[in-house]
Amino acid sequence: MDRDLLCQQLSQLPLLQYEFFSPQELLFSDAVRHICREECSMYGTNWACPPAVGTVEQCKARCLAFEQALLITTITEIPNAFDMDAALATRPAHEAITHQVEGLLKAQGCSTMALSTEACSLCRHCTYPDAPCRHPDKMYPCVESHGIVVTDLAERHGIEFLAGSNLVTWFSIIFFTP
Repeated sequence: MDRDLLCQQLSQLPLLQYEFFSPQELLFSDAVRHICREECSMYGTNWACPPAVGTVEQCKARCLAFEQALLITTITEIPNAFDMDAALATRPAHEAITHQVEGLLKAQGCSTMALSTEACSLCRHCTYPDAPCRHPDKMYPCVESHGIVVTDLAERHGIEFLAGSNLVTWFSIIFFTP
């Protein structure tokens, strides 16, 4: 893999920041999954969320099977930080960038697995649990669904995520093996 070429390509995208790291650095926690189960209405409703993604241990094993990972962030300003609908409306742009970055890695022959934001919203009605996902190549489970403490990773690498009251910071992690 040509990391210099990749960094050049990444610099052309509207990323706030990015950081390469070893998957071994990740902190996995059942407490993150507990938040999914207790506070997220998407729990148990789609293929991108628990329990469909497997246990935290299964998710950890999938992540650690890759040699490297790339954390990317984008930022978007919204008029009102308390308007969740406005915040969520900015998500598709981040997802599109995540697809672009994953495509850059695949173009260099890497095998990849991407985790991104929130729950999947590709289909109006998810097939979970009655049939397989219609778009497994486009659907990204969310970072938190895997029990990853993304704020720990961001803090250790100097990635900003509390940029201001009306700013939304989105995270994705793309695991890859050259």
